[in-house]
Amino acid sequence: MKKNDIIENVEIEKLIFGWQWLATAEDGRKIIITGWAIPRSKVTLRILKVHKNRFEAQIMAVTTRSPYERELPTHWQIYGGCKWLAIPYKVQTEIKENQIKEAFHILKDKTESTQFHSIVESPETEWYRNKVEFSWGKYISAKEWVHDEFRFGFHAPGQFDRIINCTHCILADDRVNEIFRSVDEYSRLSWLPTYDPKTGEGFWRHLVIRQSKKTGETMVIFSANTNYPHWSRKEEWDLRIFINTLTQKYNDIVSVYILYNTGRADIVTGEAILLHGKSTITEELLWNRFEIHPKSFFQTNSLWAEKLYTTTINLLDKKESSTPSWILLDLYGWTGTIWILLSQHFKKVYSVELVKEASEDGKRNALLNNIHNVEFINMKTEEWLPGFIEQKVNEPVTLIVDPPRDGMHPKATKDLLAFGSDIIMYVSCNPATLVRDLMILLEENTYMITDVTPVDMFPHTHHIETVVRLEKIKKN
Repeated sequence: MKKNDIIENVEIEKLIFGWQWLATAEDGRKIIITGWAIPRSKVTLRILKVHKNRFEAQIMAVTTRSPYERELPTHWQIYGGCKWLAIPYKVQTEIKENQIKEAFHILKDKTESTQFHSIVESPETEWYRNKVEFSWGKYISAKEWVHDEFRFGFHAPGQFDRIINCTHCILADDRVNEIFRSVDEYSRLSWLPTYDPKTGEGFWRHLVIRQSKKTGETMVIFSANTNYPHWSRKEEWDLRIFINTLTQKYNDIVSVYILYNTGRADIVTGEAILLHGKSTITEELLWNRFEIHPKSFFQTNSLWAEKLYTTTINLLDKKESSTPSWILLDLYGWTGTIWILLSQHFKKVYSVELVKEASEDGKRNALLNNIHNVEFINMKTEEWLPGFIEQKVNEPVTLIVDPPRDGMHPKATKDLLAFGSDIIMYVSCNPATLVRDLMILLEENTYMITDVTPVDMFPHTHHIETVVRLEKIKKN
């Protein structure tokens, strides 16, 4: 086989780390595959690269359905955010648990005494999202004889230039779907066009609905190109009248914003203008309250977040000498979710977070929960750690690392070794970068991995969260 060759009826064997699939060619070489698939389905592939011992390929089409694939109710639709909907949930968790084992295989010599716990399943498999982002767009294809100027829903799986009209999002509850349908009807009748990223023209871009699972409060956010020349005071007044009608119909909508989104990138951004109600909604996690703004980072599955942080706390408490005199460093503090839940166990907490807006949310959430032992640092972790290490803190320090998908900066990972903390808790949303960072943390044989626990991040997606506990090896 050579580059660009097409091969048919290739059976997908399993998911491997890096969110790629594995298959075997007729000559016995392995095929690393990108694209959307279900294990044991048969696909048509295009060869992208040829190596001595393996191929890299891309899925062109699914030719035979997997025996795992289940029949879905007629009103369920599969979008880019729920591609695994046709896989039974138990099979999904088996795939994810095996993915973690696959990722850790490279560390098998250093994890012989590690306890690998069973995956922690999400309390809900449908209707769990507290934030849903819909997109307006168009789809024009001469090849398919399609010329649709107005679509409102989600991106098709693996096709960022194609919007599928939504009829019902299975990951959102009934109220979110009702609000979406009301906005869909209004936007189509408004005669304002959808935004075209190629020309920079048009008005409607995104609709974001944020919802508190505990309090029921709902926030609606319109993302629109307000530079559109036909967006005038009349259209703005019409939108305000619609919002008034919408909030009277659904009294749990307590906050409505419009984002002046005039950039070319297909992202929800821009200046946020409050059109109705209060500036935030309030969510509760483990008896703590959190204020959520339009741009706040917050875990999208609230009940799952409680599972994740409870798992982290339980693993942290395994050390019998844990006392309130310890210092906690949360090196990627985000809006403060995890350190707020842990702050009562420590004398001092440091929240290191580069994004100023996230850190400001953390400060507000700390005051909201009457927490006063936190110091906020707006710096990159790799730039702040060396100075803190030079202070030579003599008290025991616990590290919590919850980095973005790209993992830790190599310099910061090295500094963790120099720091010499008794316990490191690593919370990861990417098995590939997790294992990469762990290889650095283990290379000097000063730490051992005591526990690994996968926590299902989002049912019906490939995402998986992993909580790892490292303990400093005591020298005799």
